[in-house]
Amino acid sequence: MGFLDIANVTKSYGAVEVLHKVDIDVAEGEFLVLVGPSGCGKSTLLNMIAGLEGITSGEIRIKDRVMNGVHPSRRNIAMVFQSYALYPNMTVGKNITFGLEMHGTPKAEREKAMQHVAQLLQIEHLLDRKPGQLSGGQRQRVAMGRALVRNPDVFLFDEPLSNLDAKLRVDMRTEIKKLHQRLGTTIVYVTHDQIEAMTLSTRIAVMFDGYVQQLGTPKEIYDSPANLFVATFMGSPAMNVLQARLVDRDGALYALITAADDQERALRIENAPPAYAAYKDAKVLLGIRPEAITDPEGADRNARNIQSLTNRVTVTEPAGADTFVTMTISGKDCIARMRADADVLPGRDFDFAINMDKAVLFDPKTDLRIA
Repeated sequence: MGFLDIANVTKSYGAVEVLHKVDIDVAEGEFLVLVGPSGCGKSTLLNMIAGLEGITSGEIRIKDRVMNGVHPSRRNIAMVFQSYALYPNMTVGKNITFGLEMHGTPKAEREKAMQHVAQLLQIEHLLDRKPGQLSGGQRQRVAMGRALVRNPDVFLFDEPLSNLDAKLRVDMRTEIKKLHQRLGTTIVYVTHDQIEAMTLSTRIAVMFDGYVQQLGTPKEIYDSPANLFVATFMGSPAMNVLQARLVDRDGALYALITAADDQERALRIENAPPAYAAYKDAKVLLGIRPEAITDPEGADRNARNIQSLTNRVTVTEPAGADTFVTMTISGKDCIARMRADADVLPGRDFDFAINMDKAVLFDPKTDLRIA
């Protein structure tokens, strides 16, 4: 049993069920990220944990206490909103301590807690200012300070960085990560940004259409996606998904693909899971991430199964530290991630190195990973 238990929870609006039997156990001190596209149900689930939305069926427990029907003020949770939700007529210090004041905390304790949080977030010099005098990043720190000062059981973050510019978003992401490492608090964090999910979390729940598609560590989600949605949603650029046929040649398994010249190429698969045997001579979907397709010099030296593929380059995109290269495989664009100085030009053939240790196969009928 977890510190926060979401047990078989559903949510319906009239006859329409928008969350379907969600089961997640969150350990104390864990950083769980709910990630998915708009409308997938992640914010609805967060609001149910907070008590801002009712539960249609199932249970939510915090520290083994059932929260169904418990008022938000009695759940000992703190929430950081996308919009900051600061009182514009109050100073930063007053914004931070207002909740404590409403709960009857003595002034001396409020002041001590405010100074501690202000020092933690490096906003001591802002305490006498009002929100209108602050930048977006400073306002977000104040919103976090208001949550931290209460010392809650669970912190809830609802897309807190989405209003910030790209550089500030990266900076604040680092600050939130440091804060979690320092305090060891239990956090549930909602975002549609898969980079935020990968970098911040100890575990990720990938959501789509009201279902948890996969729950696991960032490495599990990235390396072993449960289905095509997870495979293509998590990662930037997205995983390449290519039509292939699985064949057995002299006791070895190969994925047959079609290169740009319409000729078949065979990519050997080693240490195949037993489940692959049922797909011999059948069509499969071959999933391979861009960084697993590179030039021979840039290939992973620890990889056991690097396969060579000569193919025509269609587009190159220099991106500073990397060069992204597009080619055609099995009638689809396929992206490779090269070193910045890789000698690759559009319109020419190139010898690609494919790390087949990183390849995964999906059933084209069910979209599920074959494992």
